[in-house]
Amino acid sequence: MPDLSRIGDREKLKPKAGDEPHWHRLRQGVYLGYRPSKKTAGGTWFARFYDADNNRNKRKRLGDYGTLSGHDVFRQAKADAEVWAATVESGGELARSMVTVRDACEAYLEQKPGSIAEGVFRRHVYSDPIAKVKLEKLRRHHLRSWRKRLEQAPALVSRSKTGEKRWKERAKSTVNRDMVPLRAALRQVLEPGRPGSDAAWQEALKPFKGAGKPRDLYLDRVERKRLIDAVSDEARPFVKGLCLLPLRPGALAALTAREFDQRTRSLIVGKDKNDRSRQISLPKDTTDFFAEQVEQKPPASYIFVRSSGKAWAKDSWKRPIKEATKAANLPIAVCAYTLRHSVITDLIRARLPILTVAQLSGTSVAMIEKHYGHLVHDDSEDALSTLLLEDVD
Repeated sequence: MPDLSRIGDREKLKPKAGDEPHWHRLRQGVYLGYRPSKKTAGGTWFARFYDADNNRNKRKRLGDYGTLSGHDVFRQAKADAEVWAATVESGGELARSMVTVRDACEAYLEQKPGSIAEGVFRRHVYSDPIAKVKLEKLRRHHLRSWRKRLEQAPALVSRSKTGEKRWKERAKSTVNRDMVPLRAALRQVLEPGRPGSDAAWQEALKPFKGAGKPRDLYLDRVERKRLIDAVSDEARPFVKGLCLLPLRPGALAALTAREFDQRTRSLIVGKDKNDRSRQISLPKDTTDFFAEQVEQKPPASYIFVRSSGKAWAKDSWKRPIKEATKAANLPIAVCAYTLRHSVITDLIRARLPILTVAQLSGTSVAMIEKHYGHLVHDDSEDALSTLLLEDVD
């Protein structure tokens, strides 16, 4: 049995009768095959898996890896063969239906239905040439081209009262956020390629460094009250909810009546960025506010709804907040996330432990330290100043 990892050994191979590949054992029951071309240099790669339950071999044509050279060819073919064999071994669903990048995205959504990824795939993947690229042929240059198109796509800012769309240049932080779902979907079905090679598809999706903007726009409680008073009656409960809890707007909008328990004064945040549910204990006034919102609503109903009965979403809460911002004479850059930032800032200033703030807001301690660490440092200076001995007799 030849060693297909050795370039010299592969070049010496001759076509076998019946176009049968030369096989290289990867592990028990899993083989990588190579069939040299009769007319040109190079050849075609195959994967083979022995199905013990049915007592027969299954085979898949991997391709010629024409965009790769040297040892990269074997490394990529080996990785593809192992991924394919693993899916066959676990039931074969991916092996039969997982063909294109779009297939990988749809499989990802089956595991995470209703996630932010669904919108990203719809806007930036399904209608893009990347969607039709076969996974076995996917290379770094495909994703570099897709990323360039993503960077050049304008971002929707808002709509005027007449419905006219307003656009702005896509920020690096937005590009980073929109690349996350595709990177996650591909990682479920593809092994990372060898660094520095065109097979290293993952390298094209590395985020921009330092793209996150500092969160420095803060509204104090008086300003937040002015915003609540100025916002429309329809949006007022939702905006007030953002001012009472350090939740992402999307997480607040997704809350249902069954996730609030007035007896125990608790709220379960089930749908959020990290997909991990968490329970929050509410003070009495906040409990009373939520009790008003869920009154006579069935358990499956959203706690905060628009007049149409639909839940709030990014495209629906932007306009009322912008109009209220203008009416309350607040900074024009105020948005829904400004309220989350302001609430977290107040919790830090109240000297609530960073771990507790992170748990309440559904983020990591590292992220809290990154964006709010300077507040902790200021409080540390105040605490250390109490240790001065000048006034001690």
